[in-house]
Amino acid sequence: MNEPREPGNPEPRILAAWREWLGALANDADAALAAADVYADLAPEARDAWLDALAEDAPELSVPLVALYAPLLAVEADPERRARMEEAIVLGDTSAWRGRPIRSLSGMAPGGARVVALVQPVYLRFVRVLWCRYLPDEGFFWARHDSLLSEGDAPRNGAVVDGVLLETTPLTPVVEELAHAILAHRRRGGELPASLREFADLFDADFEAIDDPR
Repeated sequence: MNEPREPGNPEPRILAAWREWLGALANDADAALAAADVYADLAPEARDAWLDALAEDAPELSVPLVALYAPLLAVEADPERRARMEEAIVLGDTSAWRGRPIRSLSGMAPGGARVVALVQPVYLRFVRVLWCRYLPDEGFFWARHDSLLSEGDAPRNGAVVDGVLLETTPLTPVVEELAHAILAHRRRGGELPASLREFADLFDADFEAIDDPR
């Protein structure tokens, strides 16, 4: 499915394919990411048409409203369209939107380097994951992230990353240590990995201020 259908009375096969694809947004991370990518490339009038089609078809689907709108909301900057999507999500099951705790896994490599995975629920059974390797007093070797994964594909206790066994760890000390590593990295003049910026809210860090301490 490369384009949203036009609202109205589409040809039955097109409507069936569109609705089948929408149904996949509730449990298929690749479909959700594809929806965000397609929507991000659309002109404003095409985005409006997509939202019109969702408003028409959503009542006929057994799909949580958050699954239909959250991928689009992630890439939409227009305040009116964002408000429209947020209002639609509120009409659905808000418990599907937020509430589950962040999970933290960590391990130590020879030489004292830490390897960490933070698993943050996004909506329904989808999560995003930050992976990184660092020395607390020096900074980061690398950091990367998965912006959307099915919960079943997220790391769990016993996962091995970069040759290091990860175990479930309390969140607070890990986040505090990561925040310390961010400051240490910048004090050495290093450029922070872009993936860390995607999770800036977890570290309560103003990355602009860190990059320009003036």
